[in-house]
Amino acid sequence: MLENQSVEEIQNNIKSREISIKEVIEYYLDRIDKFNPDLNAIVLQKDRELIIKEAITKDNAKEIDKPLNGLPVAIKDLTDVVGFKTTYGFPGSKNNQPKKNSLFVSQLINKGAIIIGKTNTAELGVGGHTINRLFGPTSNAYDLSKSAAGSSGGASSAVASGLLPFADGTDQMGSCRGPAAYANIYGFRPTPGLIAADRSGQNLDIPIITTPGCFARNPKDMSILLDEIVGGNPADKFSFDLDSSFKKQNISEKEFSSFKIGWLSNMNGDYIVEKDILEICETKLKDLEKINLKVEALKPKINTNILWKSWTTLRAKSIYEDTLAMNISNISSMTYQAIWEYNKGKEIKFEDLQLALDHKQQCLNQINLIFEKFDFLVLPSAQIFPFDKNLQFPKNINDKMLDTYHRWLEVFILSSLLELPSITIPAGFNKDGMPMGMQIVGKNKDDLKLFSFASKYEDIFNFSKIKPKLN
Repeated sequence: MLENQSVEEIQNNIKSREISIKEVIEYYLDRIDKFNPDLNAIVLQKDRELIIKEAITKDNAKEIDKPLNGLPVAIKDLTDVVGFKTTYGFPGSKNNQPKKNSLFVSQLINKGAIIIGKTNTAELGVGGHTINRLFGPTSNAYDLSKSAAGSSGGASSAVASGLLPFADGTDQMGSCRGPAAYANIYGFRPTPGLIAADRSGQNLDIPIITTPGCFARNPKDMSILLDEIVGGNPADKFSFDLDSSFKKQNISEKEFSSFKIGWLSNMNGDYIVEKDILEICETKLKDLEKINLKVEALKPKINTNILWKSWTTLRAKSIYEDTLAMNISNISSMTYQAIWEYNKGKEIKFEDLQLALDHKQQCLNQINLIFEKFDFLVLPSAQIFPFDKNLQFPKNINDKMLDTYHRWLEVFILSSLLELPSITIPAGFNKDGMPMGMQIVGKNKDDLKLFSFASKYEDIFNFSKIKPKLN
């Protein structure tokens, strides 16, 4: 009965007591029991009886008026939840017990959500593919032998498979956008600060390159989660409020068709992207042109080499400092990817950071010139289709060897480095039935406008009605 209900319908039925919270929770737990053993999307799950007991307690409350009341959530295993270990998928942290909740986790609990477990992540959150030595790889919902991308692949596979109504993620180098593309769902990286984060201990001289984000099968479901976790928070001086809600972002087809889109493709050939990915994106952009949107193929003047150097400097420095904060005593016990970042970050000096910031500003100036003529920019949401889930990372694309472990994620750095909101929208499938998406990028703090585009896009193309065939 619940399989075809939207999150809003489930909410309304709980509030009217046409369905109990216990029934909702049991529905999702049954799906987890059935499908999660193959997917390996949810880890560190709370005991079923304890979850149901919490649901019954909520049912027995006099009023059921909290906006997320009774909806199950599993939190990415990089984020702290009291009562659950935060392992980062790293053997050295397998017994790490947090003493307080992350900011948005507290908001979820206060709004009535039931935290049922954690979602799987890339080890230490580094690498772009959800695999680690504690829990193993997460499977793609459309082919269990393939990668779910990452590092939020557990969340995306869980949402695509209907194990959760929506999920959180974190995004530094595409960790919400790539997994969404591999799952035929929507994945949102907001402007940094829209979802408040605990920044105590962070080097605030480095730009914010990581932000909480989220997943849902469609924007309407996502809006229900977003409206409860966004906004200013005294604990985060970078956080900010919006002047409206995500639920209210309903625009007409006339307004939708007035948008102007700049297609960045493979950045003048500088990014190595599988040909079929570009063709899928371009086919969908042509569909948008048929309903009168203006789509223009751009040849941006951005120096992608400068963009890459700026990004890799700031990313490595950030990961190096995060590693120090975690007090990992044996650096050699980390993954190759994390050691690579640590060693690079360790050598970065003040003048290197200043050059990286100068390069960032150069790129931002170029992007701002483009935004004077276009509402959104579009890039593919991956450079390669889902690959063998047992690999640590792909080493070549189009028979070209990649020079670093993360060059296959280069398509994500423009919005991450320049602090631009970006949402992955589904774009289609290849001949093998594997999904692909494209990222719509907006101006800084233009999150609501970006979301309005995604919402109308789903209304027109109905990608959320296409679901994986799970056994």
